Amino acid sequence: MKIKRIQIGIKSLDDTLREAGEVFEKVAAGKSVRRRSAIYFRTITEMRRVLTEKRLELIKVIKDRKPSSVYELAKLVHRDLKNVLQDLTYLQELGLVEVTETADKKVPEVHFDKIAFEVAI
Repeated sequence: MKIKRIQIGIKSLDDTLREAGEVFEKVAAGKSVRRRSAIYFRTITEMRRVLTEKRLELIKVIKDRKPSSVYELAKLVHRDLKNVLQDLTYLQELGLVEVTETADKKVPEVHFDKIAFEVAI
């Protein structure tokens, strides 16, 4: 089984724009570009505000325990349902969690096996 990973890193806006320009140049020249799943922050402080221990715990519990609903997830992590829903919405916006809605519940899912942290120096 191939391990699916998502990369999370610290990168300046200048570096991000430079890399985006390189990708556009390759595409314009007809060259293939490898697709990568990555999320970058400008500073470690910004990353810590977003990827809190509680949010990372939600990702881990979803991956390991596969709760059948957001309510079950909240019970597993001993947190208020409203707070779990807020964190899941944020993680979903980042692309770290998917929430599938059925007729009577919302089911959280994680589709990667590893998070790789990278800090550009």
